Amino acid sequence: MDYKIKDDLKLVRSLFDLSQSDLAKDMNVERLRIARVEAGDNIPREDFLESFYNYCFSKGLKLNLQKEMFYKDDIEDGHILLTHASKNEIIGPISLNYGRSNNDFGGGFYCGDAYEKAASFVCKSSNSCVYFIDFNPLGLKKVVFTVDQDWMIAIAYFRGRLDNYKEHKLVTNVINKIKEADYIIAPIADNRMFEIIDEFIEGLITDEQCKHSLAATNLGMQYVFLNNNALLHLEVIERCYICKNERDYYVKEQNNFQKQGIDKTKIARIQYKNKGKYIEEIFK
Repeated sequence: MDYKIKDDLKLVRSLFDLSQSDLAKDMNVERLRIARVEAGDNIPREDFLESFYNYCFSKGLKLNLQKEMFYKDDIEDGHILLTHASKNEIIGPISLNYGRSNNDFGGGFYCGDAYEKAASFVCKSSNSCVYFIDFNPLGLKKVVFTVDQDWMIAIAYFRGRLDNYKEHKLVTNVINKIKEADYIIAPIADNRMFEIIDEFIEGLITDEQCKHSLAATNLGMQYVFLNNNALLHLEVIERCYICKNERDYYVKEQNNFQKQGIDKTKIARIQYKNKGKYIEEIFK
């Protein structure tokens, strides 16, 4: 899917009250190049895309965030606007193969509920982009997790850390619920969260310490689509370009967020020390 650069050029010129010549001067390109892109006669190269979107971001215009707001306002009743972060372009139809088997819930197509979270996950990749996706949940069966014991069990199971307990009733009940669903709604777990869960699996912290430490590093919610029937309920609306200025911004934001999360998890461990159960007590 191509970027909507033609529409974006017109929108930005209107927003900043710029002629094609004005914008060409600001971007240090020929006016004819902008005219051809706006007319749809030319698919711009990477250098043009980078120059234009960097220009927008340097002017304080977070264009992709604005688009998210408008899409949420205009989306059909009952539908949900989602995002999909990608280090490369999606080629062809959406596929379950875009999810790795060692993801939070194994294979599947993973989406988020907020643009900024999606952009932060791929901000260190120079070819990254974010897709806006229209999701119609009508007729699909879901399972919803919160930051609780079932969610911790599911993440640990799909990450291959519960082999010693995979036949336990607590584990099989969670996995059977997932097998019956078309899609999952759950908190996002990153590598830092997995480290915390791993400490719980190793018996170093209690379930209460684990749960509250995970809640302190909240990354938002994810939607995981588990089968081809669920994928039929997704429609890609737009592919959003992430310029270097924007990627750099989210790298800094991500670093700050991680530092805050580390401090919060330390406090949670202290506050809930000796509260809750260790893994051997839960799976006895």
